[in-house]
Amino acid sequence: MNFASDNVYGVHPKILAALGEVNGGTAPSYGGDDHTKRAEDKLKEVFGCELRAFLVTSGTAANGLALSTITPGFGAIFCNSEAHIAVDECNSPEMFTGGAKIIGLHGPAGKITPAQVEKALKGFIRGEHDPKPKGVSLTNASELGTVYSPAEVKAFSDLIRPKAMKLHMDGARFANAVAGLGCSPAELTWKSGVDVLSFGATKNGAMMLEAVVFFDVGLAEDFAYRRMRAGQLLSKSRYLGAQMLAYLEGGLWLENAKRANALAQKLAKGLTAGGKVRIPNPVQANEVFAVLPKAMFDRLQASGAKFYDWMPDSLGGGISDDEVFSRFVLSFATPEDDVDAFVKLVAQG
Repeated sequence: MNFASDNVYGVHPKILAALGEVNGGTAPSYGGDDHTKRAEDKLKEVFGCELRAFLVTSGTAANGLALSTITPGFGAIFCNSEAHIAVDECNSPEMFTGGAKIIGLHGPAGKITPAQVEKALKGFIRGEHDPKPKGVSLTNASELGTVYSPAEVKAFSDLIRPKAMKLHMDGARFANAVAGLGCSPAELTWKSGVDVLSFGATKNGAMMLEAVVFFDVGLAEDFAYRRMRAGQLLSKSRYLGAQMLAYLEGGLWLENAKRANALAQKLAKGLTAGGKVRIPNPVQANEVFAVLPKAMFDRLQASGAKFYDWMPDSLGGGISDDEVFSRFVLSFATPEDDVDAFVKLVAQG
C-alpha cells in the first residue's frame, strides 16, 4: 500500500518494451535519430499545432530551461507559493534564468488567480529597482491535486499578454489534468494562451522523460544551446524518443492518467465513508489530500501503508493539533487491491 508518490512505481510495460526494441543496432546520436524526430512530430499531432519540442530527463530541468526562455536574470515569474519551481527545485529556475526572481503568491487550493497577479503587479512601481515582471507559471495539476480549466488558464493569458509577459505551464501531471477535465491538450494549452509547457511523462509511466514544448516557437530560438549547456542533450537520445513515442501511441498517456485519477476518486470515497476523514479540496487528478485524526494517521502508518503528512499551512488554517493533513498519490500502476485494503483499514476507525 504505497501512496507516497507516483514516482515510486516503475515503467509501463509498453514503454519498457519500446526501450528494448530501440536498443539494437546503431543510431545517430545527440537528437539526430529517427525516434527523436518522430517524437516531435507526434507531439504536433497530439496538440494539433505547429510547435517545437525538446526532450529532457527531468521535470526540474524542463521547468528551469523553459523559464530561462521567457525571463532574463533581472525578471520575475509569478506562481503559487507552493509550486515546484518555488520550493522543490533547489533554486534551479533561478540558476537557469541567471537570477530571475520567483515570486510565490498564496492562493486557494494550490492555485492562484489572475486577480492576485494583477494586485501583485500594481506594487511594481519602482522601475529598475524592482525585478521586471516577465511571466506567470501555472502548475497543472497543482501541488494540491486541483486543476486549472481552459477558461482559467485563458484568464491569465488575457491579463498578462498585453503586458508583454509569457505564460508557462508546469505539466508534471499534465496528463492527469487533461484526463480529469475531459478537454483536449490543445484546449488546455495553446488555445488558452500557454506559451511553453513542461510536458511530464516520468510520473505517468516513463522511465525518465519530460519535454519542453514551445507553442510560441520564437521562444525556442537558441534553446538547443540552452539544453546542451544544461547537460540535458543526451548522446543516446533515441532512448528518450522511443519513450515518448510509446507514451503517446494509442493514447497510452491518457489511459494511464485516467486509471490513476479513477483510483484517486475511489480512495477519496473510501476515506470519507466513515465520517472521520475530511477532504477540504476537490479531488480533480491523481492526488488526494485529506485531514485524518492523528490516532488514525499513526495507526495507518504503523500498518505499513506509505503516505506523507503534508504542510498544514497549505490549508490556510482549520486544522487542529489532533489532526494530520496527509497526501496520497495514485499511480497508473497502483494495485486496486491496495486501495481496497487501505480503505478497510480506515474503516476500522
